[in-house]
Amino acid sequence: MFLESLGWSTDLTHAFSQFLTQTSPPLVPGRVVRQERGLLTLQTSEKTVLARPSGRVLHHAPGAEALPTIGDWVALRLPPGEGEALIHAVLPRRGVLMRREAGHEHTAQPIAANLDVVFLVTGLDGNYNPRRIERALTLAWNSGATPVVVLSKADLEPEAATRVLEVQALAPGVTVLALSTYTGEGLEALRAQLPAGRTGALLGSSGVGKSTLVNHLLGESRLATQAVSLEDDRGRHTTTHRELFLLPHGGLLIDGPGMRELGLWGEEEGLEHAFADILELAEGCRFRDCTHQREPGCAVRTALETGVLSKERLASYEKLRREQAWQARQSSPTAQREQRRHERNQTVMGWEYSRAKRRGK
Repeated sequence: MFLESLGWSTDLTHAFSQFLTQTSPPLVPGRVVRQERGLLTLQTSEKTVLARPSGRVLHHAPGAEALPTIGDWVALRLPPGEGEALIHAVLPRRGVLMRREAGHEHTAQPIAANLDVVFLVTGLDGNYNPRRIERALTLAWNSGATPVVVLSKADLEPEAATRVLEVQALAPGVTVLALSTYTGEGLEALRAQLPAGRTGALLGSSGVGKSTLVNHLLGESRLATQAVSLEDDRGRHTTTHRELFLLPHGGLLIDGPGMRELGLWGEEEGLEHAFADILELAEGCRFRDCTHQREPGCAVRTALETGVLSKERLASYEKLRREQAWQARQSSPTAQREQRRHERNQTVMGWEYSRAKRRGK
């Protein structure tokens, strides 16, 4: 029953059944509820344990994105005493929220797995940025979860209602909540997005109030909070780990460190969801391969001229589309081999040029 409160389902029972015939001691199911660097904490039906992936899991994982992360369900073997448990398999995921790891062109960083909803938190105290919201929506749609935009610190913005309308315009069909932990505005509406057994994650930069929000939903000051700098409106990293919390009403919420960089990772599906209005306009273009530049009969350009579509939104779509295409090339094994070959050729050419220059002297 306790596993069900953490989101255990019939599908997971079926997936785990293959491990029931394992040799003694038997494997048991558990969920990753805390992640701090390489250290994982798992919750089983019996206890909370520290755990690490087995050598087989590490060997067969095609990349970091396949290794256990916060929110994952796994099959593990409990230690006989108080030692570490060993993770033998990651159960099939319903999806995973990922970004391109900061400073790494070819590496995906999993943020959380098996989510039902992703709360994209933006502060109305100087953090508000429509273009960043569009980028976050693209990542969220790729995770397989439903995005919800949360405009925090609504008590600091007299035009909060206007901001809600602006976000609704750039995110058709997406729920947008104006929220204030100071006045309590929007808290019940957010709880309604996380009924018992459903898992959500908070995604936003430092200082937008994620930890304060978790504390309010928990009804206690579990997480440390820190004021935003008055000089640059930037938050300071208070949370240094990711943790899954069971809320009093039964919902599950994952909080983690703030992220200033949201590098795209994944298929084009997220981009298509986030910019469905532009793709719908493009269907009216005269030419199927219209670039929306100078082609006659371009429905997108017409929408720009009539004010139906803003230049900023189209520019954001084109920028993210280029980034998505670049990332797809970079993550392709063939493209990576070509890049390494090009770099080797450039190095050899540099050596030959240096030798020729020395001989010339």
